[in-house]
Amino acid sequence: MNKLKHVKHTRHSTALNKADGAGTVDAVDAGFFLPDLCEKEAVFFLVVVSELFSLVLILAFSSLAAFDWNGLALVSLFVQWVALSSAAILCKLRPYLAKMPANRAVVLSYLVIPVDAWVFSFLSQWVLARSATDEISFFSPDILTNVVIAAIMGGLVIRYFYLQAQLLARRQSELIHKIQALQSRIRPHFLFNSMNSIVSLIGSDPEKAEEAVLDLSELFRASLNEVGNQVPFQQEVQLCKRYLGIESLRFGERLHVEWDMPDIPDGVQIPLLTLQPLLENAILHGIQPLPDGGVIRVNAIYHYGLFELQVSNPWVEQETEAQTKGNQMALENTRNRLSVLYGDRAKLTSYQENGRYITIFSYPYEL
Repeated sequence: MNKLKHVKHTRHSTALNKADGAGTVDAVDAGFFLPDLCEKEAVFFLVVVSELFSLVLILAFSSLAAFDWNGLALVSLFVQWVALSSAAILCKLRPYLAKMPANRAVVLSYLVIPVDAWVFSFLSQWVLARSATDEISFFSPDILTNVVIAAIMGGLVIRYFYLQAQLLARRQSELIHKIQALQSRIRPHFLFNSMNSIVSLIGSDPEKAEEAVLDLSELFRASLNEVGNQVPFQQEVQLCKRYLGIESLRFGERLHVEWDMPDIPDGVQIPLLTLQPLLENAILHGIQPLPDGGVIRVNAIYHYGLFELQVSNPWVEQETEAQTKGNQMALENTRNRLSVLYGDRAKLTSYQENGRYITIFSYPYEL
């Protein structure tokens, strides 16, 4: 369930939900697994499902020939009471649950339903008691039966809400990534810089200019491939070296890249254009701001079914707000993409250490 929380820390929008009849408005993350149970559509859905559930319970203990209409009325009253009151409680608690860790919110949401059933079972026994001498207990067999049924049904409902929200979050992340991929397929600043570098080489070094054109065409061919395609890791490395070759025309001796990839099996695959954005990010935020440039280090390791890739660049302390935002956006885009492809099995972290900014992402890959 932490997946919903993290991948989600990929939640991007908020929805305004009514907190009470007076019109107080609470902002609740649109990615929160619990829907707004105060909406008319949700209430109608609960009423219909509760009535169908009541009908199933009655049919389980009677037949169509001797259908117990009185029993249906009593069971429907009880089930509707529990369902609607639980929905009302969850509706009121929703803004507070949305601020909690995902695991805690799920557990508390689930507990509301059996506890509510327990309370109403006791009240119904008290109301239907035939005399003041009838013994009423919170732990009577009838009450415990109702609580167990409510716990099972409540677990199914909460699980359904969770899976539905999880699926929606994945689809939204995938859609966002596809839009971002379409928007970033042709990066104007990179294209203009590359073309200027190529133009400057045509007269002085035509062979190098031709090589740069070929490298640029390979990059654009890769960017037009289907989003999410997996390619051999060595193919991604070769593509990144083409990209670095183009950037070296502009940065010259300011740009140095060290590769450390011991014993990476040939069968290991990686999402296409996953390493390249990290290298581009390292150049923009670690090499370009420094007059003397610096060294980018790329380390890759495959160990017992886990592939890990590390990219580090010099740490620039005084970045502008726009540069910092751009750095975070690039990492968030990569994180969202990995989340769509691998779920919570993929990890992407970044931190500053010993004057370097380090980005690490890993995911399981079985050969």
